[in-house]
Amino acid sequence: MRVLPITHSPPINPADPIEIPPATKRRLGLDDDRSWIVLSESNRFVWRGPDIRPLDSESGYYGPLPPALFAEVKQRFVALARGSHRSTSRSD
Repeated sequence: MRVLPITHSPPINPADPIEIPPATKRRLGLDDDRSWIVLSESNRFVWRGPDIRPLDSESGYYGPLPPALFAEVKQRFVALARGSHRSTSRSD
């Protein structure tokens, strides 16, 4: 499983992340601070490895991204992954 980080830190290069819209953050139950999905790096996990822990919710799932936002994240991530992408294995 590949996971893209989310950060509150403003991007140095505005082309690297995608900002999560406030309405999406509210729907997912996230805080009101600005957040970005980092596209230039990712974390790889072995499913059900030691680094995957359930959230403090019944399902552990916040909800889906809106289809247009997900499509943009996917398209830009795939383009970056072919070049200047950094992947870190988290299930050692």
